[in-house]
Amino acid sequence: MSLKEIEILKRTLERERKARKAAEKILEEKSLELYNTSVELQSVNKKLENLLNEKTTQLQGVFENINDAYVVIDLSGNVLKMNDIAENLFEYDIDKEPLNVVNLIYPDDYTYAMTSYKELKEEGHFSDYTARIVTKNKNVKWVQINASIIYDEHKKPLGAQGVARNVTHIKALEKQKEIILKELKNSNKELQEYAHIVSHDLKSPLRSISALVSWIKSDNEGKLDEMTLQNFNLIDTTLETMEKLISDILEYSSAGADTHKEEDINLNSVLENLKKVLFIPDNFCINVLNTLPTVKGDVTKFQQLFQNFISNAIKFCDKEKGFVEIDCLEKPTFYQFSIRDNGIGIEEKYHTKIFQVFHSLNKREDSSGIGLSIIKKIIDLYEGDIWLESQVNEGTTFYFTIKKY
Repeated sequence: MSLKEIEILKRTLERERKARKAAEKILEEKSLELYNTSVELQSVNKKLENLLNEKTTQLQGVFENINDAYVVIDLSGNVLKMNDIAENLFEYDIDKEPLNVVNLIYPDDYTYAMTSYKELKEEGHFSDYTARIVTKNKNVKWVQINASIIYDEHKKPLGAQGVARNVTHIKALEKQKEIILKELKNSNKELQEYAHIVSHDLKSPLRSISALVSWIKSDNEGKLDEMTLQNFNLIDTTLETMEKLISDILEYSSAGADTHKEEDINLNSVLENLKKVLFIPDNFCINVLNTLPTVKGDVTKFQQLFQNFISNAIKFCDKEKGFVEIDCLEKPTFYQFSIRDNGIGIEEKYHTKIFQVFHSLNKREDSSGIGLSIIKKIIDLYEGDIWLESQVNEGTTFYFTIKKY
């Protein structure tokens, strides 16, 4: 081997030696960094363990007797401690196998879980985190979690603690409720359509009978005796009563239907329009004591509401001078209305019965006993209540509320 080749070999060996030393230095630094991290993690976990192992009666009692799952984790998500309820909920025994909370996350809820964990670290807590988990035995459960960061005396985060509640049965009930409401909505729609069809089908033969009676009377004018004419008039009256009853049934079936209309309704305008279309006797007056509010809803239903109140007040007025007074008080979450009249009054034993369909206290040809039932259905639709105060022969005051939206 020549001197030149020996020199090249020496330089190569020197470069390798320097590269090896550089690599050893990097490895040493990384090993030291890893060792320091490990020591720090051990220190943090030791502090957590010391915190968890405190045996004060108060802390130990809370931990053992809390009715929800209680979990303590380190900042990497490793479960350090949990109570018996948590073991039953997650189906893990951390004394036998390690558990990281990431392993509990339902795949479709992973992004939501990571966002919530980020909020926990940044804000120090989160509330009402509701998502699915997958237990060790692959059972899917719904949980609601409230969690907070655990700090040392220097305000340095050590880990986190959380309380988890099993809400699987609540979610199942909510799902069942959605299905029932959907079915109920469809059922109500079908019922209303059926009511319209039946109404039409029932009215048609009544009108045919009425037309037939009219033709018989016309064809035999001057030939029928007084008794026969009275019988024909009785038939006409009965037909009118039956047609009104069918109309009332149709009106009642649609009174509580939610039309999803959310228009602004000025109730003062509603009352003014009703005064123009209702027959109001000369001896009867309608007084609005305060400016009525503007509410949201279906204007037709509010027209039905006040029309039935006013019509009943007129119908059952037995005084020489009759009146109805309408007033309104605004409350934080609802409006409270009052409708006062000076009519015949209602005995206390009937105060709840009068809202039942077809329940009329006075058997009159112009009263089917459905007006107050319609009123109740409309008020129920707007999440309100109705009650009354009354004195026989002095009058009645109806009170009802309408929820604000």
